Amino acid sequence: MKKRKILVPQPKSRFIIVQCPDCNNEQIIFDHASTVVQCNICGRVLARPTGGKAIIEAKILRILE
Repeated sequence: MKKRKILVPQPKSRFIIVQCPDCNNEQIIFDHASTVVQCNICGRVLARPTGGKAIIEAKILRILE
């Protein structure tokens, strides 16, 4: 009898660390954001929602797992 591998589904969404292009502030955001994400320091828009994956308008530094 063969042993079957149990497949564990991985989430398609992640948290990412981005850097604001104006003030260089690093901030953690969700890549499937449902609302507009602004920089905490200067107020620049970092991510815009699209119904699925958000449009990231900042430099992505790291993807958190």
